[in-house]
Amino acid sequence: MAGTPDATTPDAITPDTKDWTWVLGRSCDECGFDAAAHDVADLPGLLHDTAMTWSEVLARPDAAERPASTVWSPLEYACHVRDVHELFAQRLRLMLEEDAPTFANWDQDATAVADDYGSQEPTTVAVELIEAAGTVAGIYATVTDAARGRRGLRSNGDEFTVESLGRYHLHDVVHHLHDVGAQ
Repeated sequence: MAGTPDATTPDAITPDTKDWTWVLGRSCDECGFDAAAHDVADLPGLLHDTAMTWSEVLARPDAAERPASTVWSPLEYACHVRDVHELFAQRLRLMLEEDAPTFANWDQDATAVADDYGSQEPTTVAVELIEAAGTVAGIYATVTDAARGRRGLRSNGDEFTVESLGRYHLHDVVHHLHDVGAQ
C-alpha cells in the first residue's frame, strides 16, 4: 500500500502502483483481511473501532519515527488513513446521490508529500482521524438494502458498488494498522 519512501531522498514517496481491488475477491496475504466477512451494516462500528486503535497508535512516544528509511512512520500512515476516510466519504456521497459517478483521481503519494505527513502533530491527527472516521461511518449507517448496490467508477473503469467500496475502504484502514503493528 502507499507509504514507502524512496531510500535516496527521505521525504520522497515511492508511488504505490499496485491495484489493490483484488482484496475484494480473496483474503489479503499480508494482513489477513477477508472482505467477504464484512457487511455494509458492520462498517460504522468497525470504522469506529479502528479509529480508536489509530488513536492508541498515535499516542506512542515514537509515533513520528520511521522504523526504517523506506517505511512510513505510524504518524504518516495515520495521516493517510485520515485522508482515506475523507476521500471515501466524498465517493460514498457521490454514489448515493448520483447514478454511476466517476471518481476523480487521487494521488495519495503526492498528498503525503504536499501535506508533509511526517511533520504533523500526532494528537491533532488522532482527533482528525476520529472525526473523519465518524463522518464516513455515519454515511455508511444510512445505506439501505436498496442503496448497497449503487455503482461508482474509478477513472480507470474499475466499478464499485456501495458495498464493495465499503469493504475496499475497510481493508485500507485495517491493512495500515497491520503495517504499524497494531491489532
